[in-house]
Amino acid sequence: MTLAQRKRLLMKASPWLLLLFLGLFWELVCFAFQIPDYLFPAPTDIWRSWLEYRPQIIEHATQTLFTTVVGFALAVVFGLVLGMLVGSSPVIYKAVYPLMVGFNSIPKVAFVPVLVVWFGIGTVPAILTAFLISFFPVVVNMATGLATLEPELQDVMRSLGASRIDILKKVALPRSMPYFFASLKVAITLAFVGSVISETVASNVGIGYLMLSASSTMDMGLVFAGLVVIGVMGVVMYELFALVERRMTGWATRGSDPAF
Repeated sequence: MTLAQRKRLLMKASPWLLLLFLGLFWELVCFAFQIPDYLFPAPTDIWRSWLEYRPQIIEHATQTLFTTVVGFALAVVFGLVLGMLVGSSPVIYKAVYPLMVGFNSIPKVAFVPVLVVWFGIGTVPAILTAFLISFFPVVVNMATGLATLEPELQDVMRSLGASRIDILKKVALPRSMPYFFASLKVAITLAFVGSVISETVASNVGIGYLMLSASSTMDMGLVFAGLVVIGVMGVVMYELFALVERRMTGWATRGSDPAF
């Protein structure tokens, strides 16, 4: 095996090795200090809770995944359109950007009671919370990608007779795709946060509701099992968009090797 092959193998195995080390360390700490499972469950306690409550966890996780994906999809559509408007017009950028920053500074959990009054307890507040918390990265990254287009490229395109729309379609949008896909990886993780926040406050289904119910009975193994499921779903969705990013914008990182 060559040195390059060993490096690639190490890069692929490093997340699993780190996860294994942390799991063993976690188990050892709980065993050595005899920490009760109702305070801080060991990985084996979490695994037992998963085996015992697997049907219920899967049912609630499916609901959380649904609300997250729907809210995220709305955020992508809204964020893409608004980001294109903000990034392509200096006037709109100056007018809208401060309002977006102020809106994003408000804790989204503060909107949940309002959404409950408007739409009732259930799926809709969770979808809207996921949307509200995840659209900002899409808007900002898309606007940044368009607003930072080099003036030289615009001058060259204009000298070739290109219109403003031509510059947007043929240069600005393709150049902004790395920014856009980077925002998707951030936004999907935030969408999970929004869904779970709403489910803990204003829902009777979902991982957030399951964790709240489990904590009320001091079943911390089930609480941590819910946390692990959320983490796994977040990692899977993140890697999915990372794969799409590599396929769609591989030209942006071609030839680079950030690790070695």
